[in-house]
Formats: sequence, structure tokens, C-alpha cells
Amino acid sequence: MDEKILSLAAEKTPDKLQEFLQNLKKDDLLNLLQNQTVKGKAAGALLRAIFKGSPCSEEAGTRRRHKIYTFCIQLVESGDLQKEVASEIIGLLMLEAHSFPGPILVGLTNEFIDAIREGSLINGRSLELLPIILTALGTKKENLTYGKDEVSGEECKKKLINALCSSRWDQKYVIQLTSMFKDVPLTTEELEFVMEKVLKIFSKLNLQEIPPLVYQLLILSSKGSKKRALEGIIAFFNELDEQHNEEHSGDELLDLVTVPSGELRHVEGTIILHIVFAIKLDRDLGRELLKHVKTGQQGDPSKKLCPFTIALLLSVSRIQRFEEQVLDLLKTCVVKSFKDIQLLQGSKFLQNLVCQNSCVSAMILEVVKNSVHSWDHVTQGLVEFGFILMDSYGPKKILEGKAIETCSGLFRAPVHQACKLGANILLETFKIHEMIRQEILEQVLNRVVTKTSSPISHFLDLLTSIVTYAPLVLQSCSSKITETFDYLSFLPLQTVQGLLKAVQPLLKVSMSMRDSLILVLRKAMFASQLAARKSAVAGFLLLLKNFKVLGSLSSSQCSQSIGVSQVHVDVHNRYNSVANETFCLEILDSLRRCLGQQADVRIMLYEGFYDVLRRNSQLAHSVMQTLLSQLKQFYEPKPDLLPPLKLEACIVTQGDQSFLQEPLAQLLCCIHHCLAWYKSKMMPLQQQQQEEEEEEEGFYQALDDMLESITNRMVKSELEDFELDKSSDFSQTSDTGIRNHFSALLVMGICEVLIEYNFSISNFSKNKFEDMLSLFLCYKKVSDIFKEKASKGKTKLAIKTNDSLLSMKFVSDLLSALFRDSTQSHEESLSVLRSSNDFMRYTVSVALQKVQQLKETGHVSGPDGQNPDKVFQNLCDITRVLLWRYTSIPTSVEESGKKEKGKNISLLCLEGLQKILDAVQQFYHPRIGHFLRALDVTENSGEEAEVSVTQRATFQIRQFQRALLNLLTCPEEDFNSKEALLLISVLFNLSKLLEPSSPQFSQMLSWTSKICKENSLEDASVCKGLLHLHFSLHVLYKSPVSLLRDLSQDIHGQLGDIDQDVEVEKTNHFALVTLKTAAPTVCLLVLSQAEKVLEEVDWLITKLKGQVSQEILSEASSQAVPGNHPLEKAIIIQLGTLLTFFHELVQTALPAGSCVDALLKDLCKMYTILTALVKYHLQVCGSSRGIPKNMEKLVKLSGSHLTPLCYSFISYVQNKKSKSLKPAGEKKKEKAAAVATAMAKVLREMKPIPNLIFAIEQYEKFLIHLSKKSKVNLMQHMKLSTSRDFKIKGHILDTVLQDQEEEEGIEEGSESEHGGQKEEPARKKRKKETKCLS
Repeated sequence: MDEKILSLAAEKTPDKLQEFLQNLKKDDLLNLLQNQTVKGKAAGALLRAIFKGSPCSEEAGTRRRHKIYTFCIQLVESGDLQKEVASEIIGLLMLEAHSFPGPILVGLTNEFIDAIREGSLINGRSLELLPIILTALGTKKENLTYGKDEVSGEECKKKLINALCSSRWDQKYVIQLTSMFKDVPLTTEELEFVMEKVLKIFSKLNLQEIPPLVYQLLILSSKGSKKRALEGIIAFFNELDEQHNEEHSGDELLDLVTVPSGELRHVEGTIILHIVFAIKLDRDLGRELLKHVKTGQQGDPSKKLCPFTIALLLSVSRIQRFEEQVLDLLKTCVVKSFKDIQLLQGSKFLQNLVCQNSCVSAMILEVVKNSVHSWDHVTQGLVEFGFILMDSYGPKKILEGKAIETCSGLFRAPVHQACKLGANILLETFKIHEMIRQEILEQVLNRVVTKTSSPISHFLDLLTSIVTYAPLVLQSCSSKITETFDYLSFLPLQTVQGLLKAVQPLLKVSMSMRDSLILVLRKAMFASQLAARKSAVAGFLLLLKNFKVLGSLSSSQCSQSIGVSQVHVDVHNRYNSVANETFCLEILDSLRRCLGQQADVRIMLYEGFYDVLRRNSQLAHSVMQTLLSQLKQFYEPKPDLLPPLKLEACIVTQGDQSFLQEPLAQLLCCIHHCLAWYKSKMMPLQQQQQEEEEEEEGFYQALDDMLESITNRMVKSELEDFELDKSSDFSQTSDTGIRNHFSALLVMGICEVLIEYNFSISNFSKNKFEDMLSLFLCYKKVSDIFKEKASKGKTKLAIKTNDSLLSMKFVSDLLSALFRDSTQSHEESLSVLRSSNDFMRYTVSVALQKVQQLKETGHVSGPDGQNPDKVFQNLCDITRVLLWRYTSIPTSVEESGKKEKGKNISLLCLEGLQKILDAVQQFYHPRIGHFLRALDVTENSGEEAEVSVTQRATFQIRQFQRALLNLLTCPEEDFNSKEALLLISVLFNLSKLLEPSSPQFSQMLSWTSKICKENSLEDASVCKGLLHLHFSLHVLYKSPVSLLRDLSQDIHGQLGDIDQDVEVEKTNHFALVTLKTAAPTVCLLVLSQAEKVLEEVDWLITKLKGQVSQEILSEASSQAVPGNHPLEKAIIIQLGTLLTFFHELVQTALPAGSCVDALLKDLCKMYTILTALVKYHLQVCGSSRGIPKNMEKLVKLSGSHLTPLCYSFISYVQNKKSKSLKPAGEKKKEKAAAVATAMAKVLREMKPIPNLIFAIEQYEKFLIHLSKKSKVNLMQHMKLSTSRDFKIKGHILDTVLQDQEEEEGIEEGSESEHGGQKEEPARKKRKKETKCLS
């Protein structure tokens, strides 16, 4: 039979074939086809013959063709056919699809839909035909019956696609069905049906099935709906991440975890790769992604940004055309997130309205953590982004090139936090990815070497963290570090110290690196540049500190742990220690050569020796011998010779210039500290071992004897012995003056060192304390000469004195002895020192100097000054003494007792407390609790742990509150404004430690409010301080708008009205507001606070707009915004109260200057924000909702109470300026013209007024738009004013024109050849100058 069909098909005409097929039973034909196809014998030829004999022009042929087509689909779907045969059949069926009439195509499509809905497809091969059938259907022009309707082929296709998307899809065929649609021409609406269907299926699939489906979806998105596809994919994975995090957040839920973490991350990584690949082929998809993230920025960024989106963006940043845009966008997101957090933390008003969402920085660090799952495409972007954050937001260069970084996390600026985030990204990436380690290290080192002009402390901190994490791993990168050493000579000293400190653990495990460093340092030691030699000294000292010699004290016996404990490998075996000794002695030999170099190099050496001894005690003998031989050069051995030291040998003259060669005071200071350390640490050990050599004992004794002798002779010496007295020349212009200046500094330094030395060996001996006082008197004489020369107007250089050489520990001990030591046996000897108020004042002032040094540089000079723990301990001790002294002997008591020159000691104590609180919050914020506990004199260790920081701070606050109250209630002539300001500053710092929700905070706020309301002060600075404290507390309790309104009424009452005929009723909310303080002090303060409130409102409006736009996009517009949004209501209330605040101020007769400028600027901002609110209502105002009643009231209030008064105020300001210029004009006509020109210029340049008028007009313009849209007449309360019209004053114009003509005549006479060129510019100038605004 098959042969017969094939032979008939070969004939030219198909008539016989049609007849033959017509006569066959239908089952026979189907059976024949089945047999042939299963056997694979010429199935294609047979099928072609059957289709040839079944033309669509005849009904019978069409039916036969339909049956055969359906039967072939079933055959292909059965899986019984060979692959090649099935492919051939499908190819034939595709070719024949277009010849079917419309109804048959509809029938075939419905059969497919039914099969899909019922899940009867077996292998899904036949689905390849569906796009061809749908395409063919779309091309049919005639009307087709679909259900009960007659529709076109295109419309029918649409309904069928809708039906297909509405039915259930079997998981097995989701990918094939999605893939199928890429071959179907789809309209936008049809594409959306398909997209929504596929996105809904995501949640029903296994994780592993999602990547191929996303791939097909992205291919499909090339037809359109890119935005929807991206949004759907991102939303799905965001939700999946949140579920996953919730499941992993609690241990009890671990059994219920649905998806293993690794699997999810691998799937996400694959999806990201698919999307990035699609973006490379279709840049529009990339633009849609950026647009999607940017729209999220307007509202709540955390709703649009999630770890998956960030990872995707970082991958896209590897595409060159998107790199800059993506990284800028992420940078903006990070800083905006930190700024939002900062804004929320500083305002209770915002905290009540807005929840603090997850921070973008946490999401980025989560991406770093997730990138361990083969996200190599994300890693490169992470590294680049980390460096961009560190480069953009690192510390900036400030005064004298110092950059200070605080350790307080809470009080950091958003840019500091962004920089810290960059460092965290790089450190965590370094830990996770081995492949990227070398690149990160290279980039960090490149920045350390190249960025010599800007601070790089953040890169050095990162380098330290990297080396600490993996010193052994970094051995593979040793070549790069060795290469960096070559640049040490050219780097700033601070950078060299930081770099060597950071890589120091590597020197312990890499001999080659250590050797190359030593070579570099030796070269630098003989470099011509001073900075290079200082770097060499710093490097050698660091090596001496960290390479321990056998027998040195363990780190537990030393006062500070050794930095090498970072290395988790034991390299300190006996061999190493012996080798280290040779190595260290070699370095010491190199350093001895520095003792012949400049004073700066020697000072570094002297300051470093103490740390070397403390960490490497076996070097004590060599170091002390070096110091002894150095001192002998300047020591007078004869016991009767005065002075005991050769000061003239310390100062050298070269040519016509003198300079300090030997910093003798620093040398003595170093000897004293090393000797003290040796006595306390080494001597007890040697006495136990009974092995002390006589030679060693000899030179330690020699040093002691020399210091003793120097003390005795310094006490006897007069200033004349040092060739110094009141008549000496200290000018910096003469050689004698310079030499005298250095001599005086040396004498002062030596006296300080000897004071500390004698105290350390005194054991509370009266004689020693008398020597201390004599030394101090010598110090004071020189100091007084300096002060006297300064007061006579000599150059400031002549009175420049060095930082005190007293150590912080000594200052702490001395203060405790002077003020707190009540031991009976010490009473007599201490009375010697206590008898001198000058000495006590000096001691407190040195403590202040040390704290100031800490605030400026982050450390203090002297031993243990770089050790944060020791500095903190000393700070606690000093604070405890200063606090006791100030509270026990108030300034008023002290002043009434003695009237002496110099500052009051109690006041100095208070100043010290204020500086210390600043420093502790800046550098030791995490240890505030320990600090407050240390201040508590009554220590009950059992109860200590339970007392909170708030309670401890409250206890201290009460003491200072009492002091401030006493000060405010004292007679006016006894009022000390400096003390009041310091007390307010201390209270301000302590109030930051209170928990805003605690009752103690409420008590503090009500106390401050009471003080401001009941105390009338003439001192403007104290008034400002109190109000600033009040506002800082109030904003953490509730919005300060009502406070602003009350203060504005007080200011209006005190200063009067702009209309002199109007008498203003005086309110008395705050007694602080007086005629003297109202302007500019209080006025400027309230305006700055109002500006902050306006910024908060602006931020809320932006947030509201973003939320609305997101909701409108995601929901139907009718459900977009609730009728009365809480944010909206709060914004209107804030603006309403601020409006009444400005209503008072624009009627106030403010003095010209800063107050007027600030008010005009704030008014301009007020109208800009009102305009933004009107624009928001334009956005949400539709048929479903009108304008809220409170918004209408706000508009009415602005029209009646603010706008008309603004124009009156503008006139008042302009009249005031013109009056101030008039008197000068009456004297001379020439002057009048000059004044008029100046006035015209001032008014022309006075931008705030035109800006304000423009802001008002913009507000009214958008109100008109809103009135039209909402059908509510909002303009009925707005009155147009003529105040904005400008008038030309005739008499001024004439004067100016006359002057211009005279000038032009002179110019033409002298430069006639250029006359033609100058004519036009001159005319322009005149035109400008004649614009006299009234």
C-alpha cells in the first residue's frame, strides 16, 4: 500500500492519489503511517505523499490532513519513533501548518492547550509546532469563530495565548513553553501575559530548574517587557534570600531549612551570569536595571536594593560601558543610606514616623560573604568598589597636614563610615578569595607609595589587618613588599612608621624581607634628606623593639604586649634569639651614628630607646652605655661648677645661622625613664639571681649620681649662669636672639625632666620636694620672660615653646599627690608643693596640654604615649583628681580667698574635664562605661556591674548642674562666663551618654528647659550655649517646632515690629531672650534649628514621593495612597507650626546683616518645600481622592500669614539699606554718586531677595495647577503684591550717568585709538549700574 501511495504521488497530477486516499479506510492509512514511521522506512516520503493527496481546497482533504496532522503529533509525543524520524516528521508538519485554514489552526491550538492543561504530553517534542501554528493563525485575515465571537486571526491568537497562560503548566514543560514563545510574534499585551505567567511559576519550580528558565525569559525579554522581567527575577530572589535568612536565624528552625545555602548561592551566581550575558548583547536591558535601582533611591532604597541586586550590579560593572554608572550608583546608595541613618538617629520626630530599615552596608558585606560560592564575576567588582569607597571618602588633609580619625562609631560622619565599609569589603574579600589576594595587596601598597600628599592612615590600617590575618600566606607576595621598601626614603615619616608597623609580622617569618629592609634603612641612614634619615631611625627602632633577644622579659612582665603576638607561629626558638642578639647589637651600632646628626634625628632616637628597653630588656646594657657616653659630652664633672651642663655646646652656628644640635632635655628625659624602668624591672630580678656585674652596677650608679649632681647644681644656678635674664634678646632676627631662645628652651626642658626625676626618687622626702619647687621656680622665671616678651609685641616665633617633657603618668601621680593624698606621713613634705599655687596651676595646665595633644594627634608624647590602654588609664586617674578638685573647691571660693595672677586652678580643672570628655568620646567611645566607673570614688565592686552608663552619667551630670545653678544665681559682678560655657560644654558631652528613652534624660531636658525659661542673661555666648544644649536634648525627645514658635514670639516682643507704629505685646516664654541676646545670638540659633527641621521635612516629602511612585507602579492607582497618610499629616503639622514661626520673625525689626540674610535664606527654603508638597499632591491627586482639609488650611495660612508679610519684610530690608547709605550722601555730591553706585551694586548682588520672590512665585504657580486638577480654589487666599516691582530712581540715575560721561571723556582723551573698541562695553556697564532696586 505504501508503495502504491508513493508511486501515485510521483505522478504529475494528484487526482489518482486523492481518489486512492479517499477510498481507503481512515484506520488503514493511520496504521500504515504508524508502521512505516516506527520502522523508520521512508516515513517522510509517505507523509509528503499523503499531504499532497489531501489538499486544503477540498473539505475531505482538509479533514484527512487534520487527522494525519493530529496523529503525527501523537506519534512524535509517544516516544516510539527514532530521533531522526521524529525530527523529519516535525519538519514536515512545520511546513504544512501555514496551508491549514483558520478554524483547523484554532482546533490544533486548543488540542495543544488541553494537552498542556491535562499534563498528557509525554516528551514535549511536539511543542515545537505550537509557535508555527500560532504564527500561521496570526496571519489569517478572515474572521474566525472563537467561542461565541467572530474575531480576526490576530485577535484569536491573543485569546488563545491568554487561555494558554491561564492554564496550569506542568513543571517539565515550563522551559520548553517559555522557549516556544520567542518564535511567536507577540504584541506588548501578549508578552506581558507570558511574562507574568513565567514569573508566577518561579516559586513552584526546583531551584536547579530556575537558571535555564531565566535564560529563556531573558531571550524573550528582547521582544520587550525588559523592566518587568528584571523586576520579577530580582523580587523572587530577594524574597528567597529573606526566607533563607529567617530559616537560618534561629537554631530551632534548622530542621525546617528548605534550601541549602550553597545550592541557593550557586543558582544565584548562574542567574547573575545569564543576566550579565544578556546585558552584553542588549544594552537596553542594562539601562533598565540601572533605572530600576535609581527609582528605588527616591523612596526607600532597601526596598529596591537587596544582596542579589548588589551582586548583579557589581557583575555588570565589569562591562566597560556600564562600569562608571554602576559604581557611582552604588557609591551614592551607600552614602545616602548612612546619611539617612544619621538623620534618623538625630531626630525623635523622624524615628516615630519612619522605621530604620536594613543598611546597604550590611547587604554589601553579605554579598562578600556569599561570593565564596564561585561568584568570581562579582569579586572583581567588589574589589574595585572597595577601593573607590576608600579613595573617595578617606581622611582629608587638614591644618598642618594632620588628619585625625576618631574611633567612635556612633558619632562618625557618613563619609567616614563609607570609607570604613570599603576597608571591610576589601578585608573580607581578601580572607575569602585566594586568587584576588595579590591584587588587593598590590593596590594597597601602590596607594601607600603614591599618595604622599594625602593622608593614608585608612590604607595602613587595612594593610595591618591583612598582614595580621595571614602573615604566612603573604610570603608569596614578598617581592611586592620588598619593592615597596625601595621607596621608604621618599615617603613621609608617618607613612614609613605605619607601613613598617603593618608589615612587621612578616619580617618575623621572612628572613629575605628583613635583610632587604635593613639594606634600605642603612642606605637611608646616610641620605642627604633629613626625612630619609628619620625614616631609617624609625625603621631600626621598630626592628629593635620586635626582635627579642634571649633572656629578655616576657611580654607579660612588660607593660605592653608585644606586637609580634600577631604571628601565630613560634619563631622564637633558642637559635633565633641568639641570632637576634647579634642582629640587634648590629642595629644599635648603626643607630649610634645618628647621635652625630641633626636634633630631630636625635630626638626620635631618644624617644624610641625607652620602648626598645621595655620590649627587649637584654639590650639595656648597650642602650644605657650609649646614653651615658652621650651625656658625658655635655656634663660638667666638677661638682662646684655652675651650670652643670654645657648648654653652649648644644647650640651650633654654621655660617650666619644658629641651630640646636643636641636636644639635651630629651636626652635627660630618655635617661630618666630608662633608669626608672631599669630600677623597677631589672634590679629586682638581678638581686634575686645574685649575678649582677660590678661594671653594670657602676654605670647605672654613675647615671644616678650625675642626675643627682645636675639637680643640686641646677637648684643653685641663677639665670645669669645660663647667660639669660629679662634684658636678653629673644628675637628670631638676630643670632644672639636665636641662641638665647634655644638656651631658654633647654633650661625649661631640663627643669621639667629633673622635677619628674626627683619626684620619682623622692619617696615623699621634704628635701626632694623643695628641690622640685626650686627647679620649678627656675622654669617659671624663663617662662615669664617669654610671656613678657610676647606681651611687648615681639614676633610670635620668639615665644614658641615645646610640648612639656613631663610624662602623662607623672602628671597623673603628681596631681593625685597634690590634691588627693591625705596620708599623714606625706603631709609635711607635700605642704612644700601645695604652698605654691603657681606649681599646682602649672601641673594642671600640663595635664590640659597632654589632653589637647591627644585630641589633635590621637596619642601623647612621652613613655607609653602610643599605648591606648595606658593613656586611657591615665586619663581616668587625671579626671578623677580634677573632678574632685573642682567639686571640692569651687572657683568662687578660690577667687574670694586669693587674688593672684594667672588662671584660677578650679577653672583649669573644669577646662581639663571638658577636654577629657571630648577626647574620651572621640577615641574611647566603646569604653565610656569603664571611664565613668573609674570616676566613681565610692567603689563597691559588688554593685558596680549592674549600674548602667545612663545612671553613672546622671550622677556626674547632677554635680555640674549644681555648679551651673550656683553660678547663674550668683551676683552679676561675680558671674564667670568662661566657667559657665565650660560647664554647659561638659553637660552637653555627658548628656550624649544618656539613653533618650530613660527618665534621667527627661529630667535633664526639663531641668535645661527650666534654666532657659527662668534665667535672664546678658552674656550672649552663655545664652547661645544653654539654648544649644536645650535644642540638642529636645530633638531627641520630640520635634522642636513648638519651641521655635515660642522663641520667635519672644524675639518679636524684644526687638519690636518692622512697622514702628505697631506695639508688640511682649511674651516671656524664655527669660534668656533679652534685648541684648535676641539678635543676632538667639535669632541665628533658632533659624539654624528651623533649617534642620526643614531638611527633615524635605527628606520626608522625598520619601513619600518615592513610596507613592512605587505603589502606583505596583498597585492599581485607586489603591495607591491611603486617604490620610501618617507621613503626610506629620509634614503638614510641621510646616504649619514653622509657618507661624516665620510669621513672627518676618514682622520683627531685625538688625541688618547675618540675621536678615539667614531669615531670607530660610524663607526661600520654606517656600521651596511648600512647592515640593504641592507637587506631591499633584502626583497623588486624582479622581479617587481630593486634597486633605489640613492641606487646604496650610495653603490658606501661607497666603494670609506669610506671603504678604514676606513682601513687607523685603521692603523693610531695602529701605533699611538705603537709609544707612543716605547720611554719607548729604555731605558731598561726589560721595553721593559713589554711595549710590555702591548701593546699586549691593542691591543687585543681594541674591536672597530675588531667590525668595522666585520661590514664592513658583509656589503660587504650582498651586494654580493643583487648583485646576483638584477643582478646589486654593488661590482665593493669595494676593499678588506690587512689592516685587523695581523702580528707577531719577536723581541717582542722573548722577551715575554724569560720572560715566566724565570717565568716558578722560578715557577717550588718553586712548583715542581704542575708542571704537571700548564704546560697546562701556554702554553695557552703564546699563547694569543704573539698575537701582528699591
